[in-house]
Amino acid sequence: MVADIHSSVFLLALYKTVYMRRIFTGLLLNVFCIAITSHTVRAQALLPASMTAAERNVMQDYRNNIGPAANSITTPPASHVRTMAEWEEIDGIMITWTSYPDILAQIVKYAQTETRVYIVCSDSNSVKNYLTNAAVPLTNITYVIAPYNSVWARDYGQWNAYTNDVDSLLMIDWIYNRPRPKDDTVPSAIAQLTGLPLYATTVAPNDLVHTGGNFMVDGFGTGFSSKLIELENSGKSEAQIDTIMSRFMGISRYILMDTLPYDGIHHIDMHIKLLDEETLLVGQFPANTSDGPQLEANLLYVLSNFNSVYGTPYKLYRVPMPSGPGNTYPPVASYRTYTNSVFINKTILVPTYYEQYDTTALRVYKEALPGYNVVPINVENMISASGALHCITKEIGSSDPLLIAHQPLRDTSYTGPFTVDAYMKHRSGISLARLYYRTDTTQPYTVVFMTQSAQPDHWTGNIPVQPAGTRIYYYVSATSVSGKTQVRPMPAPAAYWSFKITGTAGIADVYRVHAEDVFPNPSNGITCIPLKSSEACEADLDVCDVLGRQVQHIHSGRIPAGESFYFFNSSSWTNGIYYVTLRSSGNVTTQKVMVQH
Repeated sequence: MVADIHSSVFLLALYKTVYMRRIFTGLLLNVFCIAITSHTVRAQALLPASMTAAERNVMQDYRNNIGPAANSITTPPASHVRTMAEWEEIDGIMITWTSYPDILAQIVKYAQTETRVYIVCSDSNSVKNYLTNAAVPLTNITYVIAPYNSVWARDYGQWNAYTNDVDSLLMIDWIYNRPRPKDDTVPSAIAQLTGLPLYATTVAPNDLVHTGGNFMVDGFGTGFSSKLIELENSGKSEAQIDTIMSRFMGISRYILMDTLPYDGIHHIDMHIKLLDEETLLVGQFPANTSDGPQLEANLLYVLSNFNSVYGTPYKLYRVPMPSGPGNTYPPVASYRTYTNSVFINKTILVPTYYEQYDTTALRVYKEALPGYNVVPINVENMISASGALHCITKEIGSSDPLLIAHQPLRDTSYTGPFTVDAYMKHRSGISLARLYYRTDTTQPYTVVFMTQSAQPDHWTGNIPVQPAGTRIYYYVSATSVSGKTQVRPMPAPAAYWSFKITGTAGIADVYRVHAEDVFPNPSNGITCIPLKSSEACEADLDVCDVLGRQVQHIHSGRIPAGESFYFFNSSSWTNGIYYVTLRSSGNVTTQKVMVQH
């Protein structure tokens, strides 16, 4: 692929794209002649992630006069598509070289070892000089000479989707929810450069205003946003929005959460992130502080009403929302957040601020994503503009994806054998699948050849019986007919999934119902109690303190056969040890839980 684009012909074509797509009224031109047509870095830096007062005044005019992007397709894809998740393999990461070059240079430094970096800029030589002075190698970089208004690539950048899950890669472009005409044409420039088709939601009845920071997807049809999308598309019903998202992006379940009172931009990437198909990383404010109450209500709504794509409750990790100077929080302080991180294949870049909070946040990431290269980048000098690392980056998906999805096995009292089932798909087909496991991280993995199951695109392998108390570490690998090999988790063998055999053989025969390991533990908010029952039975479930006093009554009555899940919220509880107590058929079992804020 061309590493540097200097052609004045190409630059002229891109500028023509701007004016073909965005036809402005005289009002728009007057308002933005300084704010968004200037080419200086100083002018670009004036545009925060939030909308300026001048922009609010003309947003409706901007939307009314918008036109289709050059070379875009304004009808939905002919076949069903799957929007990829952020943790999947990518061929590139896009940034726009304007505000905060010190942070952009660090992104380039760490991203170029994982993938190609596409730098949208007006002058590649100035970018090269800056990178060279910052001791960043000029490797694995493509310079895209194209117009732009701001640094917020996540919000205006293209989305990646595949036909038939893994076949043809295509790009999706919404109407940007800011009246920034050059930003809104960046997806066109990327599509022209890569040769990928661009589908745009710009023409009625499929016109949709949206922003990348307010959308996350699990890769299998579930999307999340705040209700900002309804506010910005007030002329459309929820059903109409769902239809557009389904037809253009393959979203079959769209979960909307209430906006937060003090999050001025209402982008969910400022407080929540999907780490995989069933794991949520959610920010946490001190009790009854700032957006904490509404955030906890939103989280409880999601956990109580929706399961993961696997049909089981979402796993949960909590990470503190750091305060500003003087222990202040929004709206007094800027919206500091650790969830605004970005996956770049085997690396994840995490925003940081102050060591006293950063240490905890980085520990949570390493615990949740063992084996990933967790890289901190300080963003204190940009967070006042309402954005961090996720906000200024955008992925370009793999042109040849080998998709692997697997629900990790959880801690259990069962001693085995353990069946590992994985969804594996490549456009050429899968020729070979392997399961690797070990019980000691200092020892090599044992390999098990997986077999194709009766369920299409699913492969299974078995980990043999292990003694109680054993922790098992494992990962999976697939090779396509065309010869491509992929592993999951992506950094394996350095990365892995693990689970522990907690009890003794036969414990399921002693009690008809028993509690699996509570998670997360330590607890500091919404916490899940998984139960397993060999048959339907009556049971009582409580949380007690160390003196045996009831802190919260969870459930009384019938427990269904199989798996079931119950929740408590410890966000307002005092730090210390608590016990989950399960009573059924005259038997009493307890499990220790540490509450730690």
